[in-house]
Amino acid sequence: MASQIELISDKFREDALARNEYKSLKSYNTTHPNALSDGDESGKGDNNGKVGSSIDIQSRIDVLGRNTYGSNSPYGLSNPNALSDGDDLGRGENNGNIGTKTDITQRQENIKRNPYTIDNGYSIGHPNAISDGDELGKGENSGKIGGLTDINTRTDNTGRNTYNESNGYGTAHENALSDGDELGKGENSGNVGGLTDINTRTDLVNRNTYDSSNGYSLVHPNALSDGDELGKGENVSSVGGLTDINTRTDNTSRNTYNESDGYNSTHTNALSDGDELGKGENNGKIGGLTDINTRVDGINRNFFSETKTYPDF
Repeated sequence: MASQIELISDKFREDALARNEYKSLKSYNTTHPNALSDGDESGKGDNNGKVGSSIDIQSRIDVLGRNTYGSNSPYGLSNPNALSDGDDLGRGENNGNIGTKTDITQRQENIKRNPYTIDNGYSIGHPNAISDGDELGKGENSGKIGGLTDINTRTDNTGRNTYNESNGYGTAHENALSDGDELGKGENSGNVGGLTDINTRTDLVNRNTYDSSNGYSLVHPNALSDGDELGKGENVSSVGGLTDINTRTDNTSRNTYNESDGYNSTHTNALSDGDELGKGENNGKIGGLTDINTRVDGINRNFFSETKTYPDF
């Protein structure tokens, strides 16, 4: 016996087949009128030399009508529109001409504006390539190198340089040694660094509570846990600064579990015994109080049970 869903499906199938214009005796295929190009929009298949729908055919006719090239005048290397003949269409070589009308005009203008020609070519010996007092050339010329701006800038930089061949900067120069000013930092009679460096180092040393006779180490009072905030090292079983110890003591006092009453799977706070703390299985019960109440409520509101199962239709 067919199920309810099969009966409904058969009814929908009959309605769909009734609306289908293609039947077993007139099924859709490559020879069907709606698949062939016969002047309507339905078919596009080849039919007596025609291909495409009515819009496809009309668009193709329109495109071919606007095409200036055809079988009798194909576009190629010898077509007038491909050759350089004084218009802007072709660029191909034609009697020594190359490029469109615009290309040729621009090339002629560029040649006229170029100061260099075959008889006056640019090279390393050209006046515009050598340093002769103008901005054009930078090449070496009678000991000069660079344009006018280059030479003036170099002269200005050299004039402002306090070091020269007779007074060169080196490790022994006074501006390189630590002699009480800011210029030199090199070692000089036990001094190292500029004036600011020395003053800063002296200030830091004066503010340092540790020195060669009272060096900071593992046994220094400021490194041991002795009731202040400075040291955290183990000292007579104490570990950490004052805040560390107080915090640990506070945390330990608030912890309900300890060595004699450790938390585990059999602890009362881990078992389901009617409170919210434990959820572990206990005499057939599982979950906290809220879990159990929610589960009982869900079962009570369920219309279906083992004796009244949910139907398949």
